[in-house]
Amino acid sequence: MIKNITLAETAGFCFGVNRAIELVNSLLDQGKKVCTLGPIIHNEQVVQQLADRGVIIAETPDEVPADHVLVIRSHGVPLPVYKELRQKQLLIQDATCPFVSKIHSIVTNASEKGDIILIAGNSEHPEVLGIKSRCSNAAYTFRDDTELTRLLRNHPELKENSVSVVAQTTFNTEIWKKCLEIFKKDCTNATLFDTICSATQSRQQEAAELSEKCDLMIVIGGTNSSNTAKLFHICSDHCRSVLIQTAADLPVDEVKKAANIGVTAGASTPADIIKEVLSALTDIQNQG
Repeated sequence: MIKNITLAETAGFCFGVNRAIELVNSLLDQGKKVCTLGPIIHNEQVVQQLADRGVIIAETPDEVPADHVLVIRSHGVPLPVYKELRQKQLLIQDATCPFVSKIHSIVTNASEKGDIILIAGNSEHPEVLGIKSRCSNAAYTFRDDTELTRLLRNHPELKENSVSVVAQTTFNTEIWKKCLEIFKKDCTNATLFDTICSATQSRQQEAAELSEKCDLMIVIGGTNSSNTAKLFHICSDHCRSVLIQTAADLPVDEVKKAANIGVTAGASTPADIIKEVLSALTDIQNQG
């Protein structure tokens, strides 16, 4: 029987995502036709809401209608894509998160100096693809401490040359700490930049602490959201955890068996979905 339902204070939209959504809605309110290059965020419900307002999604610059304002999402885009958009003289509003833009500057400057760039993150994630495209010199990615160890073993030149290291803004903070220890021990020539955004760090830390006190964690977010997946794995280390997109996905039978339930949400989860989940949990609690 449910005794407590606790919502993490850091749950929900991060600064970069909120900024991008507000930009799109502002353009729509002005009567502009809006197009995004890929989904504006990794949340199906938000993407559908914007589609209902007329926002279309282009997968390539060639698909962007000439009479539409193109919004670049918070992940940013690879440099060649950005140059192509400029060459086509499209109307562009850049919603790249400032924390991501900062990484672009770091790797651009370090590459120009001749540094080899190492990127902690998912090599297939849009943010990482954008970061790597700014590297004019050699660049490698690694997902965790195991991949980093293998990378250093297979590329002995990394221990001999100048190296700069950055992390995807939503990288797992605990894994990052393990990677830092490896650099301090096996690659002391590396210049380390802690580029995990502060909101991500706070959200992951709070999720870990809350899950230690609960017997069930509800993690709300898109199934294709990188930062939500990380929250789910962090919570799963401490207690039974479920990943849902909306209140309709709640495992009612499991919820009824839990005494202390914690709730957190990814950086691309809107407040109204979080409220719906909390309301549904309260209804289950009141039913006994």
